[in-house]
Amino acid sequence: MSSTVIYGHPVCLEHDTGEFHPECADRLRAIGHILDREEFMYLPREEAPLATAEQILRAHSQAHLDAVMAAIPLEGCVELDGDTFVSPKSGEAALRSAGAACAAVDEVATGRGRNAFCATRPPGHHAEREAVMGFCLFSNAAIAALHARDAHGFKRVAVVDFDVHHGNGTQQVLWDEPGMFYASTHQIDAFPYTGAPTETGGEGGAVVVNAPLPAGTTSEPFRAAYTEIILPRLRAFAPDFLIISAGFDAHAADPMAHLRLQVGDFDWVTRALLAVARDTAGRRVVSLLEGGYDTRALAACVAVHIRALMEA
Repeated sequence: MSSTVIYGHPVCLEHDTGEFHPECADRLRAIGHILDREEFMYLPREEAPLATAEQILRAHSQAHLDAVMAAIPLEGCVELDGDTFVSPKSGEAALRSAGAACAAVDEVATGRGRNAFCATRPPGHHAEREAVMGFCLFSNAAIAALHARDAHGFKRVAVVDFDVHHGNGTQQVLWDEPGMFYASTHQIDAFPYTGAPTETGGEGGAVVVNAPLPAGTTSEPFRAAYTEIILPRLRAFAPDFLIISAGFDAHAADPMAHLRLQVGDFDWVTRALLAVARDTAGRRVVSLLEGGYDTRALAACVAVHIRALMEA
């Protein structure tokens, strides 16, 4: 069994969000430079397939899928909301981002790879069942989690999200779904202004654990949120499959919010989550790229994240 499999697709570079947009192709180019390093260059690479309608429709309505694809322009860049823009290749990129998530689940579920990292865009954790939002078209992490349950029979699937922004879309899609767990650390009073500790999941549905953090939070309180709140709840849930929504915009250098984490914090949280997966999930982990908008910080954080996955 190989260790860590990397999923990506060139079309993800062609998802053009317009001039000066933070969610841009340079993010993937920075990650690509990291993956060209000798320590990573021999990791197996897989081309992200197109998600099937069946996979998308576990998390979204047919109307949402149709509306997203109908909004893709033949030329130029179109604004879907104040943050979310699409261009001619965006529909394929979004389908391949969701498809990468499902293919990575297949890879890990069948034992071909121990874990996987999806270096794709657009991200997904803000996309709700019926709405695009916050750079996101389809709810990739929720799609992956539901695929693990429905296509592979896993009974307890967890999504843990350390992006600086709350994954409102992942939470909403999974809210009423049995056998699901969603946990998030994120900045209080930042977009999308959801993720209060009182949001705990639907009756008979997902277990939801939110640990919001104030602007200016540094390493120690961030780690405490995991040690004292999220990790105990995750261990109690005992997932048999773990999805990571890996956003790196809580780094101190990131322009999109105001947490003050360092590269070492992303190494620490990745290894802490992998330790739970080792104990309860047979090491089955799929990580999906979410945010991270300072390209130097993003590249450094992704490097330690992938190194931790390789050593799991």
